[in-house]
Amino acid sequence: MTTNRFASGNAALSLKVVGIILILSFLLDFFILMLPFQPTDRGWQISLATALVDRGIVPLVGMGMLFVGYWIDTVGDTDRPKPLDIRFPVLIFSSVLGLMFLLIFPLHLNNVRQASTQAINQLRQDAEQAENQLQNQLSQLQAQLNNEQGKAQLEQIRNQAKNQFTELLKNEETYQKALNNPEIPPAQKELLKRFKENPQELETFITQQTDPQAQANQRLTQIRQRREDAEKQAKDDAWKSGLRIGMSSLLLSIGYIIIGWTGLRSMGALQSGKRKPAAR
Repeated sequence: MTTNRFASGNAALSLKVVGIILILSFLLDFFILMLPFQPTDRGWQISLATALVDRGIVPLVGMGMLFVGYWIDTVGDTDRPKPLDIRFPVLIFSSVLGLMFLLIFPLHLNNVRQASTQAINQLRQDAEQAENQLQNQLSQLQAQLNNEQGKAQLEQIRNQAKNQFTELLKNEETYQKALNNPEIPPAQKELLKRFKENPQELETFITQQTDPQAQANQRLTQIRQRREDAEKQAKDDAWKSGLRIGMSSLLLSIGYIIIGWTGLRSMGALQSGKRKPAAR
């Protein structure tokens, strides 16, 4: 019997100690995460909410272990002196956490939405700036090619490229060496095969590669595609963050409020005073 009392007392003490440590560790993390204090910075708010929600289960587990420890005390040896009862402040703390996580839910969703909108607007501005730079470069290049000197230089570049490819394709040894070279990308090897089979494609390829408008259109397509991909990634990240952190915060809020308010009610802290009997 004495052994059972000792075991139950030791288990109760261990649970309460671990529970208190978990709660205190969360408070320590909370104060560290608040530094540096930047309440007007949306990025700081998002990071703080994410970190708090990710750690939100820690005090919940601590409270559960703490209350189990007190419950073991109540069913154990009633003659043993009772330790300091800290359940009331813990229940108050649980209610405060419940309200805090309840506020985090809409605030985080709004912050993530605004941050996503800001990021998308920035992406669009960057893409628009890149498109304007590309159009300016194209206009300058086309202006240079409108005179005889520019046309002659372009024709010279085309002839040099055509001659280089032609020499490569005519020399079977050099051609096979290029196909077997692991440093040459497969797409370029495929082009060489097509040029070998149909020399007319070489003429078309060189014309396209040296056409400023075609090159500008290709780069413009790449810029817009990268912008669309970045916008989609930003929206997906915002949706995932809002769903994960928002729903987790709401669940934590429900759990803490239930523990806090139910515990306070059972202890009589939320019970209204008895109505006084009417005077006769």
